[in-house]
Parts: sequence; C-alpha cells; structure tokens
Amino acid sequence: MKYVCDAPGGKTWFRIETEAEAAVESDAMRHAVEKFFRKEQEKATQTFKPLSTVYFEQEIGLKAHIQREMPLFLTLRDDEGTALVTAMLPPGGHDDRTFRPIIVGLANSDPYVEHADAIRALGQQFGMALERARCYPYRRD
Repeated sequence: MKYVCDAPGGKTWFRIETEAEAAVESDAMRHAVEKFFRKEQEKATQTFKPLSTVYFEQEIGLKAHIQREMPLFLTLRDDEGTALVTAMLPPGGHDDRTFRPIIVGLANSDPYVEHADAIRALGQQFGMALERARCYPYRRD
C-alpha cells in the first residue's frame, strides 16, 4: 500500500496497489473490492501496447500503464491499521463526472455516518467533492 494522505482522528488513507492488498481489504471489510480491482486491472492491461517487439521486453512500462489507467482503490485505516472505509476514485484521482466514485464501509455500510471528515479529507487531497449522494451506491433509509 502507498500512503495518500492523513485524515482527522489519527486516520490515514492508503492506495491499494496489488491484488493481494485488495484481497486483504475484501476480507477485512467483508465486501467485493478484490473482484472490482481484478476486473479494472484486467481492463487496463488489455489497453497496454508494448513499445518493443522483443518478447522479454514487452512488459516494460506495463505496471505504470496499469496504475495510470485503472481507478484508484483506497483504504482508510486507523492508527492501529484497522480497515474502516474503502473507496474507488477515477483514474489518476482526477474528477471525471462520467465516473461514479464508490465509497463504502464495513460490509457495504454507509461510511459517511462515522467517517465523513476523513472522506472530506480524501476529496480535498484530489480536489473533488465526494458527496454521499454521488459516492455511496446503496439505498439509505
């Protein structure tokens, strides 16, 4: 995982960079982020065009391409490393009104109840408003 930014209350946002990290997040948070991570990673891989025709050089630049092209997967952790919130933002963290960010809590619960300040800090880091109505995909009663 890669550090992204601090949030109020001793919390920290990290970028999920590997399938293994996504699997840990899925297990800890009891949701399907691993499935979405793999799907988006595969889509990004399919768009990669190798610069070389030499077989063993064909993956040069692949990792950087994937990180540029796929959405950002992020996790909010407390000061003990406990997973609190998972987020998926547009590629590069650039606001794209055609891309719907997703932000969920444990077992797809609404994270805005307890972590609105941390979500706001993440939005400030990337210069975008991460409103509940846009980012929380499940019905609220």
